[in-house]
Amino acid sequence: MIGLIEPPPVPRRKRINLCLHCGAEKASREDVEETMTPRATPTWQPIPHIDLIERVEFALQTNHLQIVDQAHSLSHSGARYFGLIHVRDRATQPDDYAWGLGVRNSHDKRFPAGLVAGATVFCCDNLSFNGEIKVTRKHTRFILRDLPSLVQGAVGRLMSSWHHQAKRIEAYKHYRLTDERVHDLVVRSVDLGVVPNRVVPDVLGEWRHPRHDEFAPRNAWSLFNGYTEILKGNLAELPKRTERLHGLLDLEVGLPQAN
Repeated sequence: MIGLIEPPPVPRRKRINLCLHCGAEKASREDVEETMTPRATPTWQPIPHIDLIERVEFALQTNHLQIVDQAHSLSHSGARYFGLIHVRDRATQPDDYAWGLGVRNSHDKRFPAGLVAGATVFCCDNLSFNGEIKVTRKHTRFILRDLPSLVQGAVGRLMSSWHHQAKRIEAYKHYRLTDERVHDLVVRSVDLGVVPNRVVPDVLGEWRHPRHDEFAPRNAWSLFNGYTEILKGNLAELPKRTERLHGLLDLEVGLPQAN
């Protein structure tokens, strides 16, 4: 029988996972602080990597968001920075998940300073940078003037988005699924383009034998995470596939559909 069940126990939090490619290396905060910033020109104003990080941290803290983990990386002799921050609303958010916020900056004019946030975030040094909320700012003359308001505005928008996502996750956790219902949903997910036919056995394998104990409960949250375990191998397709998956599961658990 499909219906509502009690939420599962709170699992342990996994360490942050910053995906690194193309020669980037994990870096400490001290490594980032010690990175030299090139001298500005009349038309180009680079900013220290640590300045961008601290502005983001300040915006998060002033909005009462708790930073629970961070990871940093540098490439091209420190000219390019990539970071990922996990945060949670310490007043209302459960302790079993955190939201992700990606940060990037360059000193070689390769890309603008950027901030990306959402339920699904990928921040990596192959220059793929996806999320529900995205802000970028070129290193032009007034970047130091504009950046604080841009960061604060992005954090304000993501607060609303995260509130919606929190409701969605709780609904998934409380919604029980049988094997028979999962089989039907998996077939429908193929029709909707969430996954191709060839990975159906992998998705069902994650449901039947989840590799993480946190997803042992037979609910929509476990099924969702089974999908994302498989989908994360195709990062270019991840945002749109995840959106389709949310649409399928939102309808299943009875959440209002977006217009």
